[in-house]
Amino acid sequence: MKPFVSFALAAALSLTPAAAQPGAPQNPANVVLTRRAATAQTYGGPTRAEGRSYNFTPLFLVYPDARVDEAGAGALLEELGIQSTLDDNYGVAMVVNPVGAKYDAQADFDAFVALYDRSRSGNLKVIGIGAGATFVNQVLAPKAASHIAGILTVGGNPARLAKGFASYGVPAYVAGKTAKKVAAEYIALNGALAKEDHYVNPDEELLTVWSDPSVRALREVFADAWKKVLGRNYRFNNYKHTQYEGQRFDQYGPDELEPYLDWESLDMKRIIVEQPQGGGRGQEAPKWLWYEYWPEELLEGAAPQSVPIMVLLHGNTNDPRTQAETSGFIQVAGEERFLVVEMEWQGSVSYQAMGHDGIENVLLQLLAKYPQLDPSRIYAEGLSAGSMTASALGIKKSHVFAAVGGHSGGIMGGRGGAFPGMDPIWNEATQKRGAVEMPYCSVLGTADNVVPFVRPDNWERNGYFNAWKIYEQMNGMPVVDRLDFSVDPLFGQRLRDRETIRTNKGAGIVIETGQLYKGDIPLIKIVAVVDYGHWNFQPTAQIMWDFFKQYRRDPETRKLIYLGDK
Repeated sequence: MKPFVSFALAAALSLTPAAAQPGAPQNPANVVLTRRAATAQTYGGPTRAEGRSYNFTPLFLVYPDARVDEAGAGALLEELGIQSTLDDNYGVAMVVNPVGAKYDAQADFDAFVALYDRSRSGNLKVIGIGAGATFVNQVLAPKAASHIAGILTVGGNPARLAKGFASYGVPAYVAGKTAKKVAAEYIALNGALAKEDHYVNPDEELLTVWSDPSVRALREVFADAWKKVLGRNYRFNNYKHTQYEGQRFDQYGPDELEPYLDWESLDMKRIIVEQPQGGGRGQEAPKWLWYEYWPEELLEGAAPQSVPIMVLLHGNTNDPRTQAETSGFIQVAGEERFLVVEMEWQGSVSYQAMGHDGIENVLLQLLAKYPQLDPSRIYAEGLSAGSMTASALGIKKSHVFAAVGGHSGGIMGGRGGAFPGMDPIWNEATQKRGAVEMPYCSVLGTADNVVPFVRPDNWERNGYFNAWKIYEQMNGMPVVDRLDFSVDPLFGQRLRDRETIRTNKGAGIVIETGQLYKGDIPLIKIVAVVDYGHWNFQPTAQIMWDFFKQYRRDPETRKLIYLGDK
């Protein structure tokens, strides 16, 4: 599967800030110091099961009050107390001097753009102190707000926004004696309104402004800013391309603003399980790894068989927390209260691959350990290769799951001829046809270059189309063998419940959906994120969950139960 070799290499190189990548370009001359997390040697790998995922880890650009040498830059980072945050989040901090003797709006903006283009960071944070704060407030915030995930400025002069100035805004924390005046411009920039002791955009809670006019130690200011602003979100751009392929400044419009997962604030508890799988002859036993994300009140006190299970499967060679931290499902679980379990299903240098049987085995162990789990409501979804595995599980392990789905992946290969890869799973679906029903939700980006969406020139062996046909076959539905784009220019077939959903992400990313029915029951839901690349789109987690929760599977008869849209 050659595309996924490309995906693995690209992911390994691009989800890490470029400054932390082996062979990354040398820092420009005005970057006087780069400091990385002390844990950088295990960066991004499953060898360090604790901690966060490496996806969208923070890159801090720190603009000082005046030019500093390396010792002065180190002292500034020490004064900020930033190292513990870098360690906890695999972060990178760069101290960026002005290009000249003092800040110049155009020259230093050009230097910022050059640094942005080479960093490829999805979680860029900017800190300005004194004159550096003035540069950030007056130049970077108005010109680059939609590419910065968060700003902290201490002191400095406010921006001078022209009347009617429009911006996508930027989360901001301002401190020091000038904080009130500086904050007023960020409030205007963000279209924010007063909410208790801070300001929030009414349509996007992440566009927030906090103001602290007191004079405090920098480490106290940074700690508060991280808690209230900088540690709450990330930004990346998956519009008309795939984010890990990189982009130039403003090439694809405004970056999306997404929440940085904080399970504690959702009253969720994460449990890490490393389970030995045998071994012998003096060798260390191989292990399975999985992560459980529990609503805290359900971990100890829930009624028997009352808690649904949502299985997440990461993509090819991804960090094993990828789906938990980037799919949006933990946030949905925080609202609707169900267990999420993400598994290192592929195996790695540190962990043994589970395979389909291993995934079922983990679920059986969970059901035995936690009587509050509901065996009739087990669901699975994944990203990319994880989506392909979830799609296969729905056929091969149809007795386990009540519904399955995936993002950016279907079932690859063809039937017969030179591409027989689909034959085994098609044969299994054929044997079960009409006797076994499995709801399936297919989520994809129409600008995906890794697993391309259906088009008039590629639909015949398309992985998504394969998956839809296989689920039509097993579900005993009419199998659509040909797509006709005169019927629907996007999907190539007639879907019921067609809906267009406009979001506030990026430049207003659009979702198109529709369903295929068996009689009166919608068994296949297709969700297309228009002009979106190969990655999760967090708003679709709620769409997928709303589809999944309509179904149960009787633990005794293994028959599907349709509850309807309740």
